[in-house]
Amino acid sequence: MKSDTVYKQTFNSTIAWLARIGAGNPLPSENAMSAELGVSRTTVRKVISRLSEDGFLDDSGLHRIVAKVPPPEARFPETETRSAAEQVERQFFEWILRGDARAGFQINELELARQFGVGTNGVREFLNRFKRFGLIEKRPNSGWRFMGFTREFATELFDIRELFELRSAVAFAALAPEDPAWADLDMIEAEHRHLLADIDCRFHDFSDLDNRFHRLINRAQPNRFIDDFYDVIAFVFHYHYQWNKKDERQRNEAAILEHLEYIEALKQQDPRKIKSACRRHLASARRTLLLATNVASASDK
Repeated sequence: MKSDTVYKQTFNSTIAWLARIGAGNPLPSENAMSAELGVSRTTVRKVISRLSEDGFLDDSGLHRIVAKVPPPEARFPETETRSAAEQVERQFFEWILRGDARAGFQINELELARQFGVGTNGVREFLNRFKRFGLIEKRPNSGWRFMGFTREFATELFDIRELFELRSAVAFAALAPEDPAWADLDMIEAEHRHLLADIDCRFHDFSDLDNRFHRLINRAQPNRFIDDFYDVIAFVFHYHYQWNKKDERQRNEAAILEHLEYIEALKQQDPRKIKSACRRHLASARRTLLLATNVASASDK
């Protein structure tokens, strides 16, 4: 399962890379691709073989040439490229959001494992990551209790997020032109525009897109502590604030427009514009989060 996930992730990343290389241009060497994508040459060869079979690469000459750029639909669905840990995370977030969980909400890891179709160890490991932040509390007999969070907790968490993302955004703009992250940004931008065009029916889909966009930016400056911490950030910012359903469609539409402005600044690689767009968007997110904290607190009483 793990190797299949890695292959599919690499396949999608390579498709994004081909979009930047362009039709008629040579593909980098297997060694270069292996180093850039962070996978084995065996995985790279498997991807190249599949792309050649599908007619996207021409390897009849001395060099492999991009015959044509694969369309977005050639990518594996995102649901097939997530690791087991990522699948548990996503399912948990969706489950707790649908349940409108409040402080004191009971969580049973055995029931979650059956519902998610995973082992109890995977669920337990995920819940333990939240335990040390005080968001959940272990109970007897495979039980957990959701503790909720305070306005002070939300403010402290946001301060850390803002500091790190500003640095990551500037680091993103400094990436080499051939870095696959630029092609990923193009794909993310296209998804934003498609969602904006169908916002009346799909505004609920923004949460996942928002999560992936900010994770892409933060990957530009890897940090093992922030990577782990971002699980909590994702939960609080991309799921918890949705408990405030008032004006959700309008808020999500405004956030999409802010993202597009942010993306444009990243593409211009202008640090001043990047910091301005980043701060403006994060200020909106802070207001939304603090308002949701007030709503959640009032409903818990």
